[in-house]
Amino acid sequence: QVDVRAMARLFGYVDVTDTGFIAAVLSIAFNPFFWNVVARWEHRTRALSRLFGSPHAACYCLGIVILMLNGVRSHCFTEAMKSQPKLEGLDCNWAYYSGLAILAVGSLFVISSFLALGFIGTFLGDYFGILMEAKVTSFPFNVLDNPMYWGSTAVYLGWSLMHASPAGLLLTAVVAISYTIAMLYEG
Repeated sequence: QVDVRAMARLFGYVDVTDTGFIAAVLSIAFNPFFWNVVARWEHRTRALSRLFGSPHAACYCLGIVILMLNGVRSHCFTEAMKSQPKLEGLDCNWAYYSGLAILAVGSLFVISSFLALGFIGTFLGDYFGILMEAKVTSFPFNVLDNPMYWGSTAVYLGWSLMHASPAGLLLTAVVAISYTIAMLYEG
């Protein structure tokens, strides 16, 4: 049995029609859609590899585009949080420091995933035909599946708690849903 009062209270703090909030939702949903479509297109056609002269150059270029899109997403997320009211119950030290801890753990998962996979492994090198010698099973992949996705979600959750932001919490749910769909699609 779900108590919808808490969710109703949360939605009372969030203006989902705000253009900044809508921009954040769209950027959150767009990013995994974009990189999955482009990577599968490249896998089928090798068009980017031909255009850039090599699969490595093409993968690096796609990785740079993904990083820029992630910067746009984070900016939209932060601006949407800043433009909406705070939740008084979260505007306290314990929530701030809990958020900071969650953000730190999320960052640990994201950074350690990147270090374990490298740039090409992180940015879809396998779709460009650039395969790793073996499956990565070291930390953080020995702790959970898809640590980059869950780490990124934790970063947004921590950021939202640090800012006592109901809009941020709702956007974090959108991040989690978008990544879950991406994982299903990629699997």
